[in-house]
Amino acid sequence: MIGEKFIGLDVHQATICVAVMDSKGKVVMESILETKATTLLEFLAGLRGTLSVTFEEGTWAAWLYDLLKPHVANLVVCNPRKNALLKHGNKSDKIDARKLANLLRLNELEPVYHGENGVRILRELARRYLTIVKDVSRVMSRLKADQAISRNIKGAHFAVGCDC
Repeated sequence: MIGEKFIGLDVHQATICVAVMDSKGKVVMESILETKATTLLEFLAGLRGTLSVTFEEGTWAAWLYDLLKPHVANLVVCNPRKNALLKHGNKSDKIDARKLANLLRLNELEPVYHGENGVRILRELARRYLTIVKDVSRVMSRLKADQAISRNIKGAHFAVGCDC
């Protein structure tokens, strides 16, 4: 596809470094955007053609996935530990965004599953449930141990320091 654009995003708390590459591998645009939904969506709306976007899994991944999914043709959240190319050579946000766009263009990224929002909520609830079960088990064991200790102390008189 001649009109296809491959977009690499290097996402941080305050800014997103963007590299836009065409199907031939030529960088057609680079930019630094504020990490805000309106700013990013306005940027994407200004691009023509079929948009394929990638960024690494991280703190902002779930929010960014939900934000971008309806606006792009292809969205890949990739595993940063499996992107060997990003570890070699110079490191900067601009270079990382370019490398991500190129890896997306070459279809060499290892995707990380990002399901629908409902699935994520269900997984989070299940994780919280398991944490609560562990905490309750730990507290119950602690209470039983404390009760056993108090039973042993109740019947005993200590000779040292006791005016009984």
